Amino acid sequence: MSLKQRLDDDVKAAMRARDRDRLGTLRLITAAIKQREVDERITLDDAQVLAVIDKMVKQRRESIAQFDAAGRTDLADKERAELAILQEFLPAALGEAELEQLIDEAIAASGAQSARDMGAVMALLRPKVQGRADMADVSRRVKARLG
Repeated sequence: MSLKQRLDDDVKAAMRARDRDRLGTLRLITAAIKQREVDERITLDDAQVLAVIDKMVKQRRESIAQFDAAGRTDLADKERAELAILQEFLPAALGEAELEQLIDEAIAASGAQSARDMGAVMALLRPKVQGRADMADVSRRVKARLG
């Protein structure tokens, strides 16, 4: 089952269960996917849908940090609830050892020697780790290895 089909099924289930909070978050996801499809005039595959969801996860994490810093726990809790629902659609997170191995393989495959070659390494890593690891963390690790 494709990710978009799974989302549609979950929307229907949330409507039947009258779960307003979950339904609202699922509709945000489907709206973001449809917006990108309309803007780019394409039909998104699972990898592209995953990228949209990953972007939404990043936005929620940033919002949570800002709301916590401002003392707005009510808004931070709402964002945490949305984040939990978003994470249901992401694949299982990579472990430390797996991530390090993927970075090593990408550096070897690209023949990277310095920080100037970081773009090539990240281009190889992105499809493998998208949604399974924080891309900012991956970027920091690659930079440290090449630096």
